[in-house]
Amino acid sequence: MRFFVTTPLPEPGMTLLREAGTVVVPERSPDLAAVCASGEYDVVVAQLTDVFDADVLAGARLRGISNYAVGYDNIDVVAATRRGIRVCNTPSVLTDATADVAMLLILATARRCVEADAFVRAGRFTGWEPSLLLGGDVSGASLGLAGFGRIARAVARRALAFGMTVRCTSRRPVDEPGVERVDWDELVERSDFLSLHVPLTAETRHLVDASVLRRMKRSAILINTARGPIVDERALVEALRSGEIAGAGLDVYEDEPRLAPGLADLPNTTLLPHVGSATRSVRAKMAESCARNAIALAAGDAVRVVNPEAAA
Repeated sequence: MRFFVTTPLPEPGMTLLREAGTVVVPERSPDLAAVCASGEYDVVVAQLTDVFDADVLAGARLRGISNYAVGYDNIDVVAATRRGIRVCNTPSVLTDATADVAMLLILATARRCVEADAFVRAGRFTGWEPSLLLGGDVSGASLGLAGFGRIARAVARRALAFGMTVRCTSRRPVDEPGVERVDWDELVERSDFLSLHVPLTAETRHLVDASVLRRMKRSAILINTARGPIVDERALVEALRSGEIAGAGLDVYEDEPRLAPGLADLPNTTLLPHVGSATRSVRAKMAESCARNAIALAAGDAVRVVNPEAAA
């Protein structure tokens, strides 16, 4: 088996791959089109930052692409399928870790944690004051979940434990106790916290745009742990700056790692560097899953793929 690994995986991923076959890791950023077309590799083990568009895959001779992420919007799955290339991701293993970060962003933004931390570190804390850094309530507040997959369900369970009212949008019936299914417009207009949990597609790109932000409560907080381009980030900056919404907690960005101009200057934000799955145990499990997917793809074995219609 021959694997091209764009960026080394955490252990035990690399050990599993080396035990299964030949592993090549480039010293510098590779020409992915050339790698894919070379015929020298069975599988490319990729990161979310590696883009496999139609041009990159035009001459590809691969059995598969194993993506080290739950998302796979960096891969043109239609183009991969046309070339008979199967695509794998790493779902499930990062559900709880990402749900924890969503709740962290809800709590930190509502209670102005970043501002408070900076306040203390700057030596400005001189004692308790009745109106010092007043924030918003979480318990008793309304949480709206855009989408209701694994991560959203895990966030819902956490939010219910905090005494929040939980609503969601979903194409399927919702059987989670305590969660009400509503349409998108109602979710936008009634939520104190609007948390995004949809995949990035043509339909969800800029799902939250200037018009949606205007319809949210002025006291509302936007949370995004899904994909950056789901939010029109420039419109978000203007909404935060003008007070159309109260705050935002973000772990992903539209043009990652760059931020929209002015976003980093806003005090009513909590900004994390895409760390939703960043625990040692989760990243190790992701690496193991990614490596085992790659080995199965190279062997032509049955494996859970995002495009089962692709030729094995």
